[in-house]
Amino acid sequence: MQVRVGSVRGRVVQAVMLAAVLGGCSQSPDPEAKASGSPSASDAAAKSTAAASGGSIGAAGSACQLPVSFDIARHWKAKAVDAEKEMAKTSGGSDGDVTGALADAFLRQGPVTTACEIDAKPAGAIGFLRVWTGKPGDADARTVLRQFVAAEDNVSKEKYRSFTTGGGLAGVEVEYLYTSKLLEETKKESALAVATPAGPVVLHLGGLDTKEHEAMLPAYELAKRTLRVL
Repeated sequence: MQVRVGSVRGRVVQAVMLAAVLGGCSQSPDPEAKASGSPSASDAAAKSTAAASGGSIGAAGSACQLPVSFDIARHWKAKAVDAEKEMAKTSGGSDGDVTGALADAFLRQGPVTTACEIDAKPAGAIGFLRVWTGKPGDADARTVLRQFVAAEDNVSKEKYRSFTTGGGLAGVEVEYLYTSKLLEETKKESALAVATPAGPVVLHLGGLDTKEHEAMLPAYELAKRTLRVL
């Protein structure tokens, strides 16, 4: 049975978005993470909380061991993902072709695979800051990031720019729009890439919709500002 990975990737992303909605409805946010009251006061409180550091990940012994380290926002929860192991597990079943393609579409994007996901739900938002890693090679950060974005279906209005972290690490970031055909909605997404001796690293921030994405941007900026190679 042949499966078109591009279309599978879109269906996986849409399914994950729907699952995130259900998960957000079934789990109450951390009471300290969002203030009650008017929407503007709640959004301001969420942004303030997201900008505060909740510790760092990346080093040995942290929630995710990576080629880089960076601070994660307070209340956000990090979990390591072993992409190769997950793809191997799903490729041996009776429906291995379909399940394996779904796993590949979810865990691999362009030249990188998922290594860590940092969940915003405990902080009162619906979305993830995901870390993707690749193998050492000659590709520079901009090339890797372009390949990463090109592997995601239905994107438009990409805006690339260079940046430098607080520690002097140079990288490239992008803002773009992703359109869900299933939900018939368009939302903002952001990603950045840096090169390391162990291979490229991509950080990607999605979100349920543009409002959730913008509310989580302080967490993304915190990660970018504190990013350093180990």
